[in-house]
Amino acid sequence: SFQSWFQRQPKMTDGGRRPVVLWPDTFNNYFFPDTAKAAVRVLEAAGYRVSVPQAPLCCGRPLYDYGMLDLAKRHLVQIVDVLRPDMRAGVPVVGLEPSCLSVFRDELRNMLPDDEDAQRLACQSKTLSELLLATPGWKPPKLAAKALVQTHCHHKAVLDADKQHEMFEKIGLKLQPNPTGCCGHAGAFGYEAEHYP
Repeated sequence: SFQSWFQRQPKMTDGGRRPVVLWPDTFNNYFFPDTAKAAVRVLEAAGYRVSVPQAPLCCGRPLYDYGMLDLAKRHLVQIVDVLRPDMRAGVPVVGLEPSCLSVFRDELRNMLPDDEDAQRLACQSKTLSELLLATPGWKPPKLAAKALVQTHCHHKAVLDADKQHEMFEKIGLKLQPNPTGCCGHAGAFGYEAEHYP
C-alpha cells in the first residue's frame, strides 16, 4: 500500500518546509499507489513536508450511497480524531480522490455540524491543484502536450474543477474535454456487476 511505502521512506527534516497532510484514500492507497507516491514528490518539490496518516481510515463514500449513515458518521468521527492536531494547527489536507475530498467538504459538515475540528477539516481540505496554485513562488514544470480530460463527477459538483483545468493549462497542456458525461466510477457504482456492459 501507499501508506506502508510512505512509512519506509526517510522523513524530510523541517528546514522551513510547510506541513501538509496527504490523505491516503482507498483507491490510491491500494489500487494506484504510484499516483500517491508521485504526489509526495510533487509536494516535496513545492517546498512541503508531507505527512500521511498511518491509521486505517476511510471517508466512507460508498456508505452514503447505500444509506449506511451511522457507520459513515463513525468513520468521520475517527478521521477527525486522527487529524485533530493538524486541523488545530491549520495544516492543509490534500486529497487526490475527488469522491473522498467531497465527503470532507460536503457530507462532513452535515454529519458533524457542531464539531469545530470537522468544520476546520472541511475548510482545510484541498485538491492538489488548489494547494499548488496557492503556493507562493511555486511554478509548475512545463509539459507541452494534449490531454483528453474526464472531470470526476464529484469534482464538478462539489470541488473546484476550474482549478484543475487552470493547473493543466499552466503546465502547458492543451485540453480537450471528454464529450461524454459521467464515467460511472464514483463510489461503488463501477464495481457492481450489473453496471458492466
